[in-house]
Order: sequence, then C-alpha cells, then structure tokens
Amino acid sequence: MQRELRKTADGSATIFVPHWDEHYHSVHGALQESKHVFITHGLQPFAKSQTLNILEMGFGTGLNALLTCVMQPDHQKITYTALEAYPVEEALWQGLQYGNLLVANALFEQLHQSVWGTPTAITPNFTLLKLHNTLENYVPKSADFDVIYYDAFAPSAQPELWTTDVFQKLFEALKPGGILVTYCAKGQVKRNLKAAGFDIEALPGPPGKREMTRAKKPAA
Repeated sequence: MQRELRKTADGSATIFVPHWDEHYHSVHGALQESKHVFITHGLQPFAKSQTLNILEMGFGTGLNALLTCVMQPDHQKITYTALEAYPVEEALWQGLQYGNLLVANALFEQLHQSVWGTPTAITPNFTLLKLHNTLENYVPKSADFDVIYYDAFAPSAQPELWTTDVFQKLFEALKPGGILVTYCAKGQVKRNLKAAGFDIEALPGPPGKREMTRAKKPAA
C-alpha cells in the first residue's frame, strides 16, 4: 500500500493513502483530533477506574496509544489491544515525530517496536497487545472491553467496517456501560450503531468537524 507523510493544520503530521484518497487523521489537526475524540471522550470518562481494558481499531500511526499511555491517570492500569491490518513501516512512523511533540520518544519507539501478538509492558501501568489482524477475522471475548476507540478509515473508503453486523460484534465485546467512540458522525453509521443495540450520543467534533459520535452499551 502506497502511503505518504502529510502535515496537518495544527503542525502535527499524518499519513495519506492515495489509493483511498484518505488521511489517517483530520487535516485540520491530527493531534487535536486524537485528543478530542479518543482521550477527552473515550479515556477521561473512566478516569476514576482502577483498571481499564481498551480496544483500538486500528493501531495505525500509534498516536492514540501514545496519547493514552501519556495521559492515563497515575493510579490506573490499562490493557490496550490494537488491531491493525496494514502496519505502518518504520520510516513512516519515525517521520511522524509524535514522540517529539509529546516529549515521549522512548514510549513511541516501544509502542511501535513491541512484538506483534505478544502482550508487552510499555510501562508498569500500560500493557500493549498489537494484533496484525482484520476486524472481520478478529474474535473478541464477550464483555471484555470498557472502551473501544473506533478509528477505522471512513465509510467511503471501507464501508464493510461500518455495518450493523460489525457493530453487533463490538457491542458484544463491550462490558455493560462500556463505550465506543469515533470521529464519524454520518447518519447511517449512527443508525447502524443503534440497530446493534447502542445508545447514541452526538458530541461536538474536533476542529473542522461539527460532530463526533459516542455509543454506549446500556448498563445491565
């Protein structure tokens, strides 16, 4: 897959995929978008939890994992599972320089260089499991995750990742009261989430987007 480095409006970099005419992050600001969608509205609602089990679809540039590792509360232990069908080459992830932006070069290197398929303690409180797999082939445990970062390519590029069947699988993977957060706010996506059993919340979007979506599995 051909991929290129691009700068976004907040000065942080992202990756562009010509085949799909898609960027890995918002051109209005990669760092801003990840913080807003996945940290503010995904991680922070669970700030008081002692343990947290997160699933990310997909690992990509490693920005969401890095932000989570850097910004998790001191008391919290996180197990972070990341699915990625198309791992990013070292030359590209090195070129992103997210470690420099967040003063976390060593962590960023560890996240990318950890062995695929093996749980790795990045810090005493953050364990990463990277899976080189597609969402279609991944079989999660039932009621295993507290939070899902849904950062797949847009429905226009990969419509098969935004169906009711996919969201039903993720609904089952979440614990009661668990949430799925995504940058996407398309009407059909929200209808598919609702059809899968989620309660839908439209939230203000990151710079350049009017809305984002948070979907909650009702508490038992």
